Amino acid sequence: MVLSVTLYFIAGFALAQVVITNLVGLARIKNEVHFYDEGDLDLRRNVRAHGNFTETVPMSLMAMAAAEISGTPPILLVLGGAFLVVGRAMHYWIIRTRGWGNARAISMVLTLVAMAGFAIATLWNLLTGG
Repeated sequence: MVLSVTLYFIAGFALAQVVITNLVGLARIKNEVHFYDEGDLDLRRNVRAHGNFTETVPMSLMAMAAAEISGTPPILLVLGGAFLVVGRAMHYWIIRTRGWGNARAISMVLTLVAMAGFAIATLWNLLTGG
């Protein structure tokens, strides 16, 4: 089976990963901080935004691929993918600009709903024969 929906999301998130990884590198160069964050709040926010992206996106995309392979309808994949995109973009922006707040919690809910939704869809498909 070809992943006709998930591959678009993988490509988009891979490009986003390249951008945010480079933003961390640029912040390190700007602040002359090569390891950790040396107490620099801007660098710390860059590192955590990058880290949180790296911690949540791969598993979400694997769950999305599993959902697609197991027979989840494309419209549900796109909807879950949209939740993931909005959740991750919102979370990255909030951490970089404000750090905390209710919007950050909402962004995590969107991300986790997508991840859990893909997992539940996969299990449903496996248990019911797709």
